Amino acid sequence: MQRIKYILYILPIIIIIIAFQNTMKKEAVLVCYGKLKPETINGYRYVILESHHYLESNVRVFKSQNKQVFAYFSLGEVNENAPHYNALKEHTLGKNTIWNSHYLDLKNPVTRNIILEVTDSIFKKGFDGIFMDNFDNYTQFGPQKDQREGIITLLKELKAKYPNKLFLQNAGLELVPETHSYICGVAFESVASDYQFDTQIYQLRKETQYNERYASITQMQSKWNVPVICIEYADTKNLKESIQKRMDSTDFDYFIGKIDLQTLPKF
Repeated sequence: MQRIKYILYILPIIIIIIAFQNTMKKEAVLVCYGKLKPETINGYRYVILESHHYLESNVRVFKSQNKQVFAYFSLGEVNENAPHYNALKEHTLGKNTIWNSHYLDLKNPVTRNIILEVTDSIFKKGFDGIFMDNFDNYTQFGPQKDQREGIITLLKELKAKYPNKLFLQNAGLELVPETHSYICGVAFESVASDYQFDTQIYQLRKETQYNERYASITQMQSKWNVPVICIEYADTKNLKESIQKRMDSTDFDYFIGKIDLQTLPKF
């Protein structure tokens, strides 16, 4: 009799714990461009890293503990701190002062050759794929909108050369009708959050704006059957929890961190 009473007492607690765990959605994405200890990173669906920090042996460790490991590589800009900046600096079209980077000229054969060389070096280290940044630069309001055809052609060339590698597009929603056959997914930044670069303020995106962005992304996802991940920004625990509440109501995998993406997030 005493055992039955104990079971009846403990059963509701177990049910509550299980229900709570089921409502908690583990962040499946890790984005960090600073140097990490590979052995400490495990259990992620997507890991996005800065490739020059790591040796082939390091990449093997990341891959053994996570599903897919990507190397960051901008196909729209080159940062002044990038290893390949010196080779490209004479072939750029202007400067992005926010990120201290320079716009690429895809029409220049030197630029395209260097992109292919960097891609080769990334895959020689064993990365599963490339996280292709700055695709929005080639959309109708982007600084390189006149090179739209060039970025599509480049993506086709990369996929043809590396048919078994993964290419994850960052931003550029309007390009998806032309890119969806060559990519493994699309990342979108600041869907639920709204970092202000001019004031350096982290904040939650206005609900009407969030609903509009969410609707456009889900419409794209439904039409082209492309996986979506979201990269969000927060500087406090409260803001992180507000973002999580929004993200957990979606089917999107997501990451929440600081705007520079240089360290593991701590709130």
